[in-house]
Amino acid sequence: MGLFDRKNADKKATEAQSASVSDVKKEETSAANTVTIEPRVDKQAHSIPGKPKPAAPAAPAKAEAPAEEAAPAEQAKPAEAAKPAEEAKPAEAAKPAEPAKPAAPAVQAQNEEKDERTPEQQKADAVAEKELKLFAEKCKRIFEEVRKDIIGQTEVLQYTITAIIAGGNVLLEGLPGLGKTRLVRSLGNVFDLPFSRIQFTPDLMPADVTGTNVISKDENGNSKFEFQKGPIFSNIVLADEINRATPKTQAALLEAMQEHKVTVMGVSRKLDEPFFVLATQNPVEQDGTYPLPEAQMDRFMFKIIVPNPSAEELGQIVTMTQKTMDETAKAACNGEELLRMRAVAKTIPVSSEVLNYAMVMIASTHPDSEVATETSKRYIRCGASPRAAQALITAAKVRALMNGRYNVSFDDINSLAIPVLRHRIKLGFEAVTSKMNGDAVVAAHIADLNNAGNKSTDVFGREKNKKKK
Repeated sequence: MGLFDRKNADKKATEAQSASVSDVKKEETSAANTVTIEPRVDKQAHSIPGKPKPAAPAAPAKAEAPAEEAAPAEQAKPAEAAKPAEEAKPAEAAKPAEPAKPAAPAVQAQNEEKDERTPEQQKADAVAEKELKLFAEKCKRIFEEVRKDIIGQTEVLQYTITAIIAGGNVLLEGLPGLGKTRLVRSLGNVFDLPFSRIQFTPDLMPADVTGTNVISKDENGNSKFEFQKGPIFSNIVLADEINRATPKTQAALLEAMQEHKVTVMGVSRKLDEPFFVLATQNPVEQDGTYPLPEAQMDRFMFKIIVPNPSAEELGQIVTMTQKTMDETAKAACNGEELLRMRAVAKTIPVSSEVLNYAMVMIASTHPDSEVATETSKRYIRCGASPRAAQALITAAKVRALMNGRYNVSFDDINSLAIPVLRHRIKLGFEAVTSKMNGDAVVAAHIADLNNAGNKSTDVFGREKNKKKK
């Protein structure tokens, strides 16, 4: 090697050594910059996303540095990796920030759409609270006014007013002089409705009840037929001693009681609403009477037995009638309000368990039914009709509201079973010989249904009885 070549080699070595020292200094400076930048990025990731750019000169050091000095060059890699990491942090932090605002309405919408209420609960909630309070207030006023004219007879008043609100008819059975007519007149005053009385006798004709066409003269003197309304065209009708009239006359009430209309000579005329028939009959005198047929008995929602007053009640009756014989009750509800109360009562929900219990109670009155009880098989000859089921549920809704409840209970069904069923079942020979009346048979029938050992339907465990067999 010549002198010139040695000088060139020494010069290149010196340049390479100075370049290496310079690169090491640059790498130390870059590392120092990186250490000082990282805490600023962590604290202010959104405000200084591109600050680590001074680490870029480390790239040419990789290409020019010899293999022996590759180790210091590797220290620049964290700086290069820090670039995308530091730039990615603001982007990742920005993503959840934007959709965070509409997240709350979305969750709220899901909560609003999710409704776990049953249809019965939704119907119960749909009933306006104002109307329910009005119903309770009206019932309280009605009872207060009627009690001004009627002493005692708590059950008679409750069943009668329940039937009026529910839209049914009532058959009162009791001795003369127990205040049946006075009760109807007082109810007419309390409900502010027209009242008419029909005294049934053996010679009473159907036209005397429904009305008939009469010949009248017009302005020109020509004859014409004009319909003259009978006493049935009233809102509250008292059919006094209905069992004294002939079946032909009794049949005149069938259409009015069920369909609330009267047909005379082929022309049908609607009766004014609300329409209510309260009939009475004497259980003692049987001479010259005509027992009501099953078809007409079935049209009465309740059959109510009017009891004799106690000695204390009798003294209060005498004291009251010594002052005045007139009714003193005042109007507490008009026809429109009564119809509104009836509509509110129909919205009261009935749970499936209570409904099944009521339906089984009616169906099991038939001795040949698969769910018949021991009482019905032994004492009942003919069971109740579907009208009994309708009357039971409709009246139970009214009773629930009267007691301040917004749903029908098992107690409502049991309490109304006797007035609903006592006139709809026909007793068998064994019941007559055992001297059991309709009330005793119905009470025994209810006891069989509620007895855990005599479950006979799906509600009371009919599958369990099948397994035993």
